[in-house]
This record gives sequence, C-alpha cells and structure tokens, in this order.
Amino acid sequence: LAIALGLLVDGAVVMVENVDRTLREEDPDEPLPHVILRACVEVARPIVLSLLIIVIVFLPLFTLQGVEGKTFRPLAQTMALGMFGSLLFAVFLAPVLASLLMRRPRHASGEHKEFVVVRWMLAAYRPLVTYFVRKPFAAMGLALGLLVAGGLLFTRLGSEFVPRLNEGDLLVRATMAPSISLEEARDTMLRFERRIMAKFPEVTTVVTRVGRGEVGAHADPVNSGEAFVALMAQDRWKTAKTPEELFDKMSDEFRNFPGAAFNFTQPIAAAVDELISGSKADLAIKIFGQDMEVLKQKAAEVEAVIRTVPGATDIQKDQVTGTPQVRITVDRQAIARHGINVENVQRILQTAVGGEKAGQIFEGIPRCDIVVRYAYGSRSTLEGIGRILVAAPGGQKVPLSDLAKIEEIVGPRQITREDNQRFITVQCNVRGRDIGSFVRDGQKAIEEKVKMPPGYLVNWGGQFKLQQEANKRLALVVPVTLLIVFLLLFSAFSSLKNSLLILLNIPLALVGGVAGLWVTGQNLSVPASVGFIALFGIALANGMVLVTYLNQLLREGVPMEETCIRGACLRLRPVLMTAMAAGLGLVPMVLSHGTGSEVQRPLATVVIGGLVTSTVLTLLVIPAVYRWFSIAVEKENNHQPKAEGSR
Repeated sequence: LAIALGLLVDGAVVMVENVDRTLREEDPDEPLPHVILRACVEVARPIVLSLLIIVIVFLPLFTLQGVEGKTFRPLAQTMALGMFGSLLFAVFLAPVLASLLMRRPRHASGEHKEFVVVRWMLAAYRPLVTYFVRKPFAAMGLALGLLVAGGLLFTRLGSEFVPRLNEGDLLVRATMAPSISLEEARDTMLRFERRIMAKFPEVTTVVTRVGRGEVGAHADPVNSGEAFVALMAQDRWKTAKTPEELFDKMSDEFRNFPGAAFNFTQPIAAAVDELISGSKADLAIKIFGQDMEVLKQKAAEVEAVIRTVPGATDIQKDQVTGTPQVRITVDRQAIARHGINVENVQRILQTAVGGEKAGQIFEGIPRCDIVVRYAYGSRSTLEGIGRILVAAPGGQKVPLSDLAKIEEIVGPRQITREDNQRFITVQCNVRGRDIGSFVRDGQKAIEEKVKMPPGYLVNWGGQFKLQQEANKRLALVVPVTLLIVFLLLFSAFSSLKNSLLILLNIPLALVGGVAGLWVTGQNLSVPASVGFIALFGIALANGMVLVTYLNQLLREGVPMEETCIRGACLRLRPVLMTAMAAGLGLVPMVLSHGTGSEVQRPLATVVIGGLVTSTVLTLLVIPAVYRWFSIAVEKENNHQPKAEGSR
C-alpha cells in the first residue's frame, strides 16, 4: 500500500495538471467543458498505457514461489488491483470532477502566473535543457557516466536472500553430547542461564526447554536445548548497540562453554531456516556420499575450512555418532552346532528385551496392550542379555553368550538422506558481511583445501539456495515482461525508435537504485529486486508521457529544437509531481525502525534512488536525444498534416 500510495495518484496528477495548463493557455471564450474534454483526451492514451505498464511490470512477482512468493505476491496483487482502480478514476472520474471544480484563472495567460516554486524551477531548468538539446552528445556523456558509475557500484554490493529481521528476542539453540542424561542436560542449561543473565544486563528473562516431545513438527532428543531470551528495549542496551553486535559478543562469550555448542538466532528466523533446509542456521553445507566414515571425515574438513572464512559464526556439523548401542552378532557356526536357526534367536531377543504383546486390558473405553518381557535387571546389562536362554531342538537351554557376540559400541545417532543419498550437514550463521560474498569465499576455500572422492559432492543450502532460485526465476521472467512492455509501447507509438527511447529510462533508473543501496550500506536482496521491478513501471510511465507530448508538438509543426525545449519545460511540473508523489509515499518505509522494516527498507531505497536518476534522464537526456528518435513521427506528420493539425 505504501508503494501504491504514490503511484495511485500519478494518472490523476497528469490529467489535472494538463487541464490546469490548458485552461490558462487556451482562448477564454471557448466553452469550459470543451477545453477540459480536449485536455483530458490529449493525455488519456499515455495515462492508460503508463498505468497498464506499471501493472505489467509486476507480473514477475506472481511467478515467485516459496517464502519469497508468500511475502511479495500479495504486494503484486495489491498493486494490480490498485492501479486498475486508479486507471478508472483518472480516465472517467477525474475529468468529471475537473469540470465541476476547476475554473479558468482570472488572467488566463502569462507564465508569471505560475506558482512561485514552479517559476524558480523553470528558471533554472530552461537554460540547462536548452544546453543539452543543443549539445546532445553532452547528454549522452552524462548518461554513460551515470551508467559506468552504477556498474562500478553494483560490483561493490553484497547479496542476500532477505535482510535479517530484528525480532526483539533471541532463540539460543544448545547441542550437547548425544549420550547425555536428562539431568545433566538440565544442569548444563541452568549454568548457561545463570551465565547469560550475569554477563549481559540486556537480558530480562530466559526460558529453557530441554528436548522436544513428539507432538509438534519436529522431535528433539534430550541433548538438544532451546533457550528463549527476552531482551529489554534496544535504547537501554549497554553491552552492544545493535542486535548484530550483541550476537557477536554472546557467541564469543559462549564459544568455549563446557559441554555444549550454541547457535544464536531469533525465533522466527530459526523457524524459517529449519523449514527451508532442515538446518538451524543461515547456511547449510551438505556433503553427499555413500560411506558414513568418509562423510564424517569430509564434514570435519569442511567445518575446519569454514571456520577460517571471515564472517562465519556458530559453526556446527551434524552429530552422526555418539549414541551408545548394544550390538549382538549371531555366530552362525555356533547355532548350527546346536541346530538353532537365526530366526529363533531373534524372536527370543525381541520377546526378552523388546517385549511381546500378550493381550489387552480394558479401562472403560480406553484399551491398553499388555506387554511381557524380562525384568529390567535381566535385560539392562551385557551380562544379563548374555544369560538369556535359547531353546535348542533337543531340549537343551543354551545361553545367548554361547551363540552370539554381545558388545557395547558407539553407533550412529542419525542417518539423513536426500534424494536417496546420504549426507551430513555443516551449518553456520553469517555476521558482519553478506551471504553472497561469504558463499563465494567459502566455495573457493573448500575447492582449494578439501579434496572430495569420486561420487562425493558439496551443495550449499539455506538462504543462499532460496536466493539463487529467486534470482533464476526473475532472470527468466523479467526479460519476458520487458518484451511485453516493448510490444505494448510499439503498438501504441507505431515507432521502434520512440519505444527504444522510452526504454532507455530503465538503465538509468537501475543506476539510482544501485546507488541508493550502496550509500545506505544495504545488500542486493529479493526485496531490492522487487523495488527494481516497481521502478521499471514508474520510469517508463514518466518517459512515455513526455515522448507523447513531444510527438504532439512535432505533429503541430513546431521546429525540432523548440519542440524539445518547450515540451520538456511544459512537462517539468507533472514529471516532478509524479516522481515526488511516488517518492514521498515511500519515505516512511525508509525511515521506519519497527519490526519488519528491514524487509521494506531495501525496496523503498531502490525506488527513491531510481526515481532521482530516471527523472534526470526524463528531463534532460530524452529531450536532448529526441531528434534521433523522431523520424517515424516526422514521416507521420508528412503523411497526415491536416488530420494532425486539426486535433
């Protein structure tokens, strides 16, 4: 809605401004309805086309999927419906209201009756546009200089999926030894609570949960803990000034905490990260292969390499081992001597240790199974299991220790698969830099220092994967959308050169958006890409209104140089008004510091920065180079002089 606020009035601004100008310039004896009708018809077509183009450029947002689709598809729907409503108002209701509310000024002619601010702007603008019209190569030099500067700044931008939200609270995930008991896990988390409360006065409350029951989406064992840390208002912080700095200091404080490894994040961010890739951090580096021992070795190597990359924090690899297990290996030669088969041994083990259903007991409506198995002392130790008797066909009772090898081992805690391939994940958070450059440095370091055996590969997941998927989709859909816009412009102007001239607005609009991100220290992200898409429509709309009026002056027989200067001066006011309306509507998004403002700010910054450079192009470069793109209009003027002159 904030983006649409400025755009919704664009059509009405152009319509009312043209009516006002026409009322001041035309014959005072002409009937007022005729003047208003002629003024509205004059700009109706460019208004309709410009608003339709704004709707069309938002088509790429409808193709977004996943998290980015859920976030930005409602924006596209709101914009499309809002612009259609704005179109109806500008074309049908605004002319009627103009005829009812607008009157001729007492002194209908004379530039001195312009508003004083407009007169000042025209006094500064007319010599400037005259200079560029007479020296078009200077305008081209200005445009090329801006493009080169924008290209250089673009190489300095970082990249990320979505800026990290400041949720106001923390979620600290603790990972302890797989064999830890519930009591020891509780004591470890209590020591963590006392230490974080003592070291960081910003913390007001800590609520800890050890393990997670099988009642939600994910179950966690007792060696996994979560601490919800409530913080006081940020303006009262003493240890750090920003959440990023506070995370860094907490990570440093608990890096060598005995018995646990910690991951500092936020509740919503943690839930999103876990939904995206199953990991609990910003990035998930997945090593795929067949042999678990090789996977463990390569995961350890990757973990060591990632620790050397600047910006990496909270680095952890999956705990795939560390669970005590009892392994019973049947001695086939021994059971063959006694005439016992493997199935009998396994069935007796299942009954003695695991239990066997012997019936049910009814307690009203609920029913409970009756499970029979050995007493705890007879099945809880290796010696007790070894004394389990197995019946032989001859009636002998043979101890299990004579028929199998019973040993205690440290076995795998988990085996994870994706697309039927085993993998181990190394996860980490990124602080102090953008994710895009971190991944590039990490990929380069792993390629140089970790040699993967044949059949083993490394994939990067998490937010980086989402960013790449969104960029690939936009890289395909945005050019198709621009092609549709070009075809629409060509069908409206019947001129290839006019269409290309209007499309020249896009590169310089991009320059302003890139410069805005660089100046404010923000990264290129999906919200910034959405801002660039919105910018396309605004820049094209302003250029189309100006080119339409220049074509009209040329058809009326006005000389080329005068056409460029007069048309630019007459369109100065509506172009500035529409640009300022769109920009001012986004100022609250730039200045906001509430929850969620981190996602809105790149979008608004791109649009405001792009409006500056696209307005410069519209008011200076287009009039200067218009003579090179007006051949089709001149031919039309030669073919239809009377029809155009009578308009």
